[in-house]
Formats: sequence, C-alpha cells, structure tokens
Amino acid sequence: MEIIDAHLHFCADPYFDEIARQAGHENTAGHLAAEYRRLGIVKGIVMGNRSLKPSAHEYPDFIHYCIGLDAFTETLSIEEQAGLVEENLKREECVGIKLYPGYKHFYIYEKEFAPIYALSEKYMKPVAVHTGLTASNNGLLKYSHPLVLDEAAVRWPHGQFVMCHFGNPWLEDAVGVLEKNPNVAADFSGLLEQKISDSERFVRKKQGYMRMLKDWLEYLDCYDRIMFGTDWPLANLEDYIWFMKKIIPQEEWEKVFFSTANRIYGLGL
Repeated sequence: MEIIDAHLHFCADPYFDEIARQAGHENTAGHLAAEYRRLGIVKGIVMGNRSLKPSAHEYPDFIHYCIGLDAFTETLSIEEQAGLVEENLKREECVGIKLYPGYKHFYIYEKEFAPIYALSEKYMKPVAVHTGLTASNNGLLKYSHPLVLDEAAVRWPHGQFVMCHFGNPWLEDAVGVLEKNPNVAADFSGLLEQKISDSERFVRKKQGYMRMLKDWLEYLDCYDRIMFGTDWPLANLEDYIWFMKKIIPQEEWEKVFFSTANRIYGLGL
C-alpha cells in the first residue's frame, strides 16, 4: 500500500534533533528517505514555518510543502505576506498554505486574511490550519479551536480547508465542523508522540481514546476527507501507521493513507 504523509516538519534544528531521537529516528534527509522507502511512504508534505521566501523551501524530491504564516512573518503586512505567498504558490512543489492561529493569536475568519484565501482559490491549493492544542504554553487555544474553521469555511465557501490534528482534543466539535462543511478536510497528525515501547500497554491505557476516535470517524463516515499525517519528527513513523490502522476500517485505508491527500493537495500521483 502506498502512503502519503500529509503533515510533517523538516528542518535542521536542535529541538527537532532531540524529538526525532525520542521517536527512534534521526532528523536527517537520508534517514527520513530510508524510513519512507521502508514503510511505503511515497510523498511527504512539509508544513513550512520558517520563512516566506521560496529559496528557504528547498526539499528532497519526495517532499512537497505548504507555505506557512507564523511568527517569522510578524514584521510583514498582510499585503506583503500575500505577495510572498503567491511566489510560493506558483511553484509546483508548493501545494498549499499553512496558518498557525493559536501561536500567532488571530482568528482565521477575519476579513484581513481575504487576500490569502483569494490566493488559495486562485491557485486551487488548500489552506491547512493548526487546530487543537499548541506545543507552546504561549499559545492561545481560543484561536486554535476547530470551531474557528466553521466560520472561515462559510465565509470562503469556494476555498478548501484542512483541519490539522483533527482539532484534538475537541473531537466532537471537529466532527461537527467536518459534517457541516464539505470544503473542510482533516489530517490526523500530532496524536502520538515519541516511540511506543510496549504496544499492548499503550492500547490498554489509550483504549478509551482510540475507541472515541473510531466511533466519531464511523459516525462521520467521510473517509474521503480524512488524511494520514505523522507530524514528523514528533512520533515514530511505523508506530503511527500501526495506530491509524487500529482506528480506520481496512476498507478505508486507501482513502486515508493515500487518495484523499493526493486529491486535496493536488499531487497527481
């Protein structure tokens, strides 16, 4: 089975080096490429969060990226940001836009972001939004709650949105947003951390959480809008595939692991 990793981070940084080690990996292009080949992962999508300059986003051939608007863009006006975003969107390897509202403290449905959404529609590339918990205590959860996507999806009905991290832990609200808005998809990245040393013990401890995820997915029943993602280097890749297979019905694996991301991000695989 071919797999697309619809959500990862990739850069040389001591922080990423350490969390990769805790996940049983090395934060290098060579190691990632080898693990992708071993596990059947044919493409990865980096959620960019370093710079808006296209020159800062040169990745190995097996990686595409979403251009990210985060703390590194704070000195630029929205018009300046939009100009740089468009430079990226013109590139084939740039497959979307990534927003970090919980970290930058803004509501994604504010009208000032209309130029960004207009570019998303113009180039027919989605807007991925960090939802759910933030990795920093300085994040504000009112901005990253999955319900913020509801208003954005209504205001820009012709745009395609991706709810990153499935709004975890607000699963019920995340499901409501997905059920109501056909222009919202979700990735299941960021639900695991590090490496699972004892899978049986993990299942015993997390069986309620896994059951809840499975139940909500079965209720929603729209696997053609659900995508596999790992949030590399946060979690062990093989563990994440195992985890997703536990909560996704086997007859839906092809959609979740491959075809949904291939369609949403226009990869043409």
